[in-house]
This record gives sequence, structure tokens and C-alpha cells, in this order.
Amino acid sequence: MTTTEAPATTFESLDPRTGDVVGTHPVHTAEEVHATVERARTEAAWWGALGFDERERHLQTWKGAMTRRVAQLADLMHQETGKPHGDAMLECALAIDHLAWAASHAEKVLKRRKVPSGLLMANQAAYLEYQPLGVVGVIGPWNYPVFTPMGSIGYALAAGNAVVFKPSEYTPGVAEWLARTFLESVGRPVLSVVTGFGETGAALCAAGVDKVAFTGSTATGKKVMAACAATLTPVVIEAGGKDALLVDEDADVAAAADAALWGAAANAGQTCTGVERVYVHERVYDTFLDELTRAASRLEAHDGDDSPIGPITMPKQLDVIRRHITDALARGGRALVGGADAVGERFVQPTVLVDVPEESEAVQEETFGPTVTVRKVADMDEAVRLANSTRYGLGSTVFSKARGMELASRIRSGMTAVNGVITFAAVPSLPFGGVGDSGFGRIHGADGLKEFTFAKAIARQRFKPLLALTTFNRTAQADQQLASLLTVLHGRGTTIGKP
Repeated sequence: MTTTEAPATTFESLDPRTGDVVGTHPVHTAEEVHATVERARTEAAWWGALGFDERERHLQTWKGAMTRRVAQLADLMHQETGKPHGDAMLECALAIDHLAWAASHAEKVLKRRKVPSGLLMANQAAYLEYQPLGVVGVIGPWNYPVFTPMGSIGYALAAGNAVVFKPSEYTPGVAEWLARTFLESVGRPVLSVVTGFGETGAALCAAGVDKVAFTGSTATGKKVMAACAATLTPVVIEAGGKDALLVDEDADVAAAADAALWGAAANAGQTCTGVERVYVHERVYDTFLDELTRAASRLEAHDGDDSPIGPITMPKQLDVIRRHITDALARGGRALVGGADAVGERFVQPTVLVDVPEESEAVQEETFGPTVTVRKVADMDEAVRLANSTRYGLGSTVFSKARGMELASRIRSGMTAVNGVITFAAVPSLPFGGVGDSGFGRIHGADGLKEFTFAKAIARQRFKPLLALTTFNRTAQADQQLASLLTVLHGRGTTIGKP
């Protein structure tokens, strides 16, 4: 006779630096998720009817509460992710700034506006507006548990939707803090949270939400899409990346090396838009490498409060990082800083790899650790070709004084920073998202607001048409007049380059 253990009803979030318990949280069942979504639908009706000005007032109130208690939020994030306090504070600041932008720009982007009717339909007044979808499900990551999901939550709320947020099981306390401060600020649970593991996220996909915004790995993103396909629930996917940094011969080499190290090792390399590959013009390769290795050698990840690099939040990622480094070395690569022994039980030391073949895992697959490969190229044409040679296309970086904008436009990625690193993420008016296996759809900016709406087209007749065409009483003369009008409007054509 066998017995089956009852499923756990709670789980613990842990400090990845020490293993200490940070908090205990419920494992929400499919039934509880469904009930939460149904309650959110009631809140969506109230929230959507408020209008832009009233919603902005509520969101600015929430923003103020978050700002006044930001030290509390940053400390909780520090505990659940292990990231340094300063990095946690920076993340909070960016999230608050984005919330302020979304709240104050929603009306301008989404409100009803008149659009041209065209000569054929001159009797019609044409309008376009963007209406909220209703209830948006957000499935967030653990690496940036405030900034990343707020790119969906804040913009979805500003667009008039209610939100049900399923955070990572590694950072549930941060999510509950956000929902609690929202409720204290607004007085109604327009933002609600469900916690648990993959089953809870799957339940959210199947619970009848009007859209799902997912951030996570490409593999999990495909599972989310498959689950949502059963109910034709639209999705926005922000998945993995293998971002490249290009260094041209006229670049500020010291600044490029500093950016490469920050992009590779900040947040312990656990950044979807982090720098994982660097392609350097042969004329500045040696200088760049000297700058990078000298700076990387001075960085040390440890369990003290003054560590510049935190631990690897998700323990199983340690195996991925170790495998990528080992594979690179086995294929002839060299570790100028760090290496296979840089991977510890909780922390990974910065690792700089050179001479790594392009087909290796360290170049083709997302590592999500403080490692970077550096390769010498003959020119920027080769650099662009190699940068575009993976199936990912999230972010990228270019350091060049003369050709920065040109090179940026040639890289197949959703975002590019020129003479900076990951700066595009901090600009609220710029959309954030990728192509290829990095996902589709956009958060942030006007595109991010529209992502959580549907376009509503309205045509209003101003006067009766000169040609009655949409009626069974249409005459042969009307058909002839239509043909003549088409010839006048479109029959001539033009020749490109000639008047």
C-alpha cells in the first residue's frame, strides 16, 4: 500500500547568500488563481471606467508611496536575490521613473484622435483610440523582480487594465510588497498577486486573462505560448539574450572595457540584456583586453555586505555556467581571468574568455553568469556578422565615435546602446523587447502602453456619400463614376526618381 503526499500549501523564499529563510508564501492552486482573475475582472471594470486623469492620480500616489519606502523595498530585494544594496536601489529608481512616465503619458498615447478618411470616404469622420484589454496576467522573473515586471505592470495599469502578477518563486516577497503598497495607495486590489511554482503560472495562463506578459527563458516562454494558444490568449514574450558589444578602432577603449565588465558581471551576470560576447577591432584589441582583464581581476564576489557582485540566485544556474566555461576551454579557449574554478557553491567570480570558437556553448547559448567571451575581428563588418550569428536578438552595444549609429542599425536586435551599456532600458520612452528567440512584443514607451490595449476604429458619417456604393440600390452609373474616380486618383502612378 502506498501513500501520496499532499501537495505543499506554502513555500519559503531564501536568501541565496546564506540560505536563510526570508519569508513564507502560499502555493496558490488553479482554483485560487481562477478566483483571483474573476475578482480582477470586477476591478478592471472599475479601473477602466475612471478615465486617464483619475488613473494617473492613483498611480502617482502609488509612486509616491514606493519612493518614500524605497529603502524597505530595496532591502527586501537584496534579501531575496542577494544583489548588492546599491544595485537594488538603482533597480527601484528605474522602476519608479518608468511608472511615472507611463502614468503621465497614457492619455497622450491612447486617447481618441482623428485620422484621415481619404478621398473615397471623405464623407466619413475617422477616429482611432486604444481601449484596455481587461485583465492582464504578468509572469515575472527573479533577476530584476521590480524593474522588469513593472515594465508590464505599470504600463498595463496606466492603460486601464487590472493586473494579476505571478512572480518567480525566488522573489515572492517583493511582489507582495508591490501589491500591498498599491492597495494602501489606491484602496482597491486592481493589482493582485498569486504565488507558487510553474503550476501556478500555468494556471494563470488558463484562467481567462486577456493577455499574458512573460519574462524568462526562451524554453519557458515557448511553454507559456503553448498554454495560451489553447484559449487564444495573446502574449508578449521577453525571453533570453546573448547580447554582443562591438568595439570599433576609434572607440574610447577604456570606456568600452568598463562597459563590457559592467554589462557582463553586474547582477552577477544575471541580466537578459547583459554583455556576453565582445567583438573588438584588431587595432585596439590588445589595449581593450588589457583594460578589461585588469579591471575584472580586481572584482571579487563574496558574502560580505560590501561585495560588488551578488550570488547566483537560482542554484541550478551554477551548472549551466560551469558547463559553458568547461566547454569553451575544451574547445581551445583560454581564461585570462577566472575559469572553471571560478564557479563556487553560491558565487561565481568574473571570467574573461578568449579564443573561444563561435560554435561553442559560451558563444551560442545564454550563460546568465559573470562571464564574457572576447574575440578579435578584422573590421566592423565581421563584428556585425558575428553579432548577428545567434538565434537571439535582444540588446546590443556599440562603441564607436564615427560609426555608432550606422553600426547600431545593422545589428539585428530590439535595442542598441551606443557608447554606453544597457542605457536603452532606462529611457522610459523607448520600447523594450527582442526578435528571434529573444521574444516579441514590447514593454516601455508608447509601444508598451499600446501592448496592453486593442485598437478601436470608429467611422462616423458626416454627410451622405456622393456615390452610394454600399447599397443594393447602387446604379450602373455609380459604378462608372467609381471607375473614373479611381483612374483620377490612382491611375497615373509615378516613376521613382522622376517628377
